[in-house]
Amino acid sequence: MKYVLVTGGVVSGLGKGVTASSIGVILKACGLRVTTIKIDPYLNTDAGTMSPFEHGEVFVLDDGGEVDLDLGNYERFLDIRLTRDNNITTGKIYQSVIDRERRGDYLGKTVQVVPHITDAIQEWIERVAMIPVDGKEGPADVCVIELGGTIGDIESMPFIEALGQFSCRVGPGNFCLVHVSLVPVLKAVGEPKTKPTQHSVRGLRGLGLIPNLLACRCDKPLDVNVKEKLSQFCHVPVANIITLHDVTNIWHIPLLLREQKAHEALLKLLNLQGCAKEPMLQEWMGRAKLCDTLHDPVRIAMVGKYTGLPDSYLSVLKALLHASVACRKRLVIDWVPSSDLEETTAKEAPDAYRAAWMLLNGADGILVPGGFGDRGVQGKILAAKYARENNVPYLGICLGMQIAVIEFARSVMNLKEANSTEFDPVTTSPVVIFMPEGSKTHMGGTMRLGLRRTYFEVADCKSAKLYGNVRFVDERHRHRYEVNPNMVAEFQKAGLAFVGKDETGRRMEIIELPAHPYFVGVQFHPEFKSRPGKPSAVFLGLVAASSRQLDLQARSLSNGLLTTKIYQNGSLKKSSKSLVNGKSIQTATACMSNARREVKRFTDRWTGACSSVLARSSIVFLRFVFLERR
Repeated sequence: MKYVLVTGGVVSGLGKGVTASSIGVILKACGLRVTTIKIDPYLNTDAGTMSPFEHGEVFVLDDGGEVDLDLGNYERFLDIRLTRDNNITTGKIYQSVIDRERRGDYLGKTVQVVPHITDAIQEWIERVAMIPVDGKEGPADVCVIELGGTIGDIESMPFIEALGQFSCRVGPGNFCLVHVSLVPVLKAVGEPKTKPTQHSVRGLRGLGLIPNLLACRCDKPLDVNVKEKLSQFCHVPVANIITLHDVTNIWHIPLLLREQKAHEALLKLLNLQGCAKEPMLQEWMGRAKLCDTLHDPVRIAMVGKYTGLPDSYLSVLKALLHASVACRKRLVIDWVPSSDLEETTAKEAPDAYRAAWMLLNGADGILVPGGFGDRGVQGKILAAKYARENNVPYLGICLGMQIAVIEFARSVMNLKEANSTEFDPVTTSPVVIFMPEGSKTHMGGTMRLGLRRTYFEVADCKSAKLYGNVRFVDERHRHRYEVNPNMVAEFQKAGLAFVGKDETGRRMEIIELPAHPYFVGVQFHPEFKSRPGKPSAVFLGLVAASSRQLDLQARSLSNGLLTTKIYQNGSLKKSSKSLVNGKSIQTATACMSNARREVKRFTDRWTGACSSVLARSSIVFLRFVFLERR
C-alpha cells in the first residue's frame, strides 16, 4: 500500500479536499486504484450534530455515516463509495482507546497519547486503507490521506506525531507528503510573498514531517524565480512545486496537476513508475471546458435557511451543476433566505422582502433543500405554493418534500392547521410526524440514515421515467420525520400522488403532482450520489424542466438511449454505446434538433411558394415524416 498525505498551512479553506481529490483523480487516470481517508481533529465523534454554519453540510454515506463534506468531494471526483471509517476524528480515536482501556486491553499500563493514541491512529489508517471502495475485490494501490486544519493547530498534534511515526514505519517509497500552502499577493506590493509558506514548511519539518511536494495556492501562476526561492528555503525540488492558481471551475485542478507533471513526481516518490501509465483525462478535460463555454442560463432559486454559507448546501450545488452541464445550460443560483419571504419580513425589512420575491418570480425553477428547525419554514411553504400555483418546476428534498405536503394540505385540502409535529407538536392536523424508531433524547446517529430502497408505485410517473423505468432505486436518507401514513389516502384523493414508497409501503418516499410540469418531492437526499457526468435523476428533471427539456430527457432515459449516465438501483448503469456518425447520442440529438429546425424553415417557405397542389402536398408529407416521426 502506498500513502499520500495532504496537509495544509498558513490558513484554512485553501482547498485541501479538492487538492486531495484531484491527486486521486490523476492517480486513478494513471491506472491505479485509489482510496481516501479524511482526518478531522475535532472532538465530535462525527459531523452529525454540527450546525451547517459551523462546518458546512453533513455528507451521508451508504452505511449511514455522517461525515465531513470533503468525503463528498472524494466520492464525486473518484466515483467511489466510502465508509464511515474513512472519516477519522479525535472523538472516534479517543473513544476506541478508552473502550480498550475499560476492557483491560492495556494490561494495567498507563494510557498515554504516545504510544496508545498514536498507535490507534496508525492502526486505523492501515485497516481502513485495505477496504475496497471502488466495487472491486482486494485493496487499492494508493491511499490519499487528508489532515484537516492547518499545521500548528493544537488539536492536530497527536495526528501529526502519529503520521510522522507512520512515515518511518512504511518507509521511503511508500509515503509521500503534499503540503498545500498559501502564496499571497499583497495589493500594496503587487508580488507573490513566499514567507508564509516558508514558515509553514519550517513548522512542519520541526514536527517531524518533511514535504515532498508543495502545492501553492495563489491568484495567478507562479514565476520560475518564485518557485526557485521556495525550493531554496523549503528544500523541495523546483519540479515538485505545483501552482494551484484560481480557475473557472474546480474540474480544472486535476488538469493543472497533469500539466505540471505532478503525477510523474508522485509516481517517482512512490516507486510506481513501472506500474502506471500516462494519465488519460480526455473526458474530464472535455467536461471542464464544456462548463466554461455554457452561456444559456437556467436560474434556480435555492430557498433555505443557511443561504449565508453556500457550503451548507455543497452537494446540492454540485448536483445542480452536474444536471445543468448535462442539459448544456449555465447554472445561475439565486439564493433566497426563506425567512425573507414571510410577512414578518415585509413589515420589518421590506427591501429584503421585495428582493426575495423578485428572485423567486424570476427563477426558472425552485429548489427547497433539507434542513432542521422551524426558522424560515413559513417562507418555504410560500415558495412551494408559488411553484404549485404558477406551474414553476419544483424539487423538494427531505424537509422540502414535507413542506410541499404541508402546503398542499393547507391550500388544497383546506386543512388550515396542517403542520409537522417538528414545528407544532400539538397540531390538530399532523400531516408530518416523528418516526416511531427515532430517539428524542439522543441526537447523534439516531435518524433514519444511509442507503434505503424506494419502490415505484406508478410506472409512468416523471420520476420513474427519469430513473430509466426501473422498479426501485437506492438512495441515501437523513431524516427523523415522515409523512403521516394514516393521511395518505386523503392526500391521494385530493390529487397528490405518492409514486414512491419504502419496502413496507407505509413510508412515503416520492411525491408528484401529475398535472404539474414538474412538481417532485423526495424524502431521500439524491444529491449525495450525483457525480460529474452522471447527474442525479431528479436534479436532472428539475433543470431539464426549468430549461423546457424535460420531455426529451425523460423520453431518452425511459427508452434506454441515455443522454447522460445516472445511478440506478444502487449501482451505476452504463450509458448506451450507440453512436451516430461517430458522435454520442447526446451530440446526435442536438444535431437532429438543428436539422429539424432547418427542415421546418425550408418547408414553411416552399409550401407557400409552390403553385402546384401536388408539390405542396409532397412537401407537407415529407415534413410530417421528418418532424413528427423523427
